[in-house]
Amino acid sequence: MRLDLQCHPLTPVSVVDEISLTYEWHAHESLWLRYHAEGLLHDLDLPAWTEARRADRLWQTTCFELFLQEKSANRYCEFNFSPSSLWAAYQFSNYRDGMKHLQLPKQPDIFLDLSDSHVAIEITLGLPDIWGEVPLNASFSAVIAENSGPKSYWALSHPPGKPDFHHKDCFSHQLKAAGHL
Repeated sequence: MRLDLQCHPLTPVSVVDEISLTYEWHAHESLWLRYHAEGLLHDLDLPAWTEARRADRLWQTTCFELFLQEKSANRYCEFNFSPSSLWAAYQFSNYRDGMKHLQLPKQPDIFLDLSDSHVAIEITLGLPDIWGEVPLNASFSAVIAENSGPKSYWALSHPPGKPDFHHKDCFSHQLKAAGHL
């Protein structure tokens, strides 16, 4: 399925024209994602490629994000994927509360496709059992940082006010359970 992310109206951006997302379930609760950003990317702040590992504060520069929440629960999880191959996975017990590292069955596979006019990141993410067995509310988002400092915030939908990917209004996409496709 292909979805288009929208730039938050309070954070205009000059280097990215559009961001699209494609996803599909693979076997064993494995979710494949491809974020594709088009634009004049010579001014995009892209971290250098490195050995894949868990890291914090990836949102401080360009990164792509996924949030998942069970339909009738307060708890949710957050995933951050950097074009550098660094990644993060957190779980929350409630809105921005009770944050702790989410244990994954295996490290995400991250691949980068880069040119003068686009950056694309592909992720294969193995989810813990509970997150692949039930229908979920999903939020797909991106932080785009420019070399000169400004950041833009992209999501399927935005709540009123400042950008906030954790807000319930961002969880606007219905993601079917992996085993029920």
